[in-house]
Amino acid sequence: MSKNVIHTNISTPRNPLQTLFLSDKAVGERYSVHRATPWRWAKAGNFPVPIKINGSTRWKLSDIEAWEAAQDVGQ
Repeated sequence: MSKNVIHTNISTPRNPLQTLFLSDKAVGERYSVHRATPWRWAKAGNFPVPIKINGSTRWKLSDIEAWEAAQDVGQ
């Protein structure tokens, strides 16, 4: 009996909410920086501020994408 194997990209979210919200670890991986760096950026006013969701703090992907677009325009 053969098993069906689904190959997925490691960065593909398993939960649809992960597409909309990113942890500090995911944000750090996105920019190849330590997970504390986005916190410093947000505290300094240079990055979107995260939100609280059921006791967890997450960044809205749409906020991050808008910030990225603004960085591209500013260059």
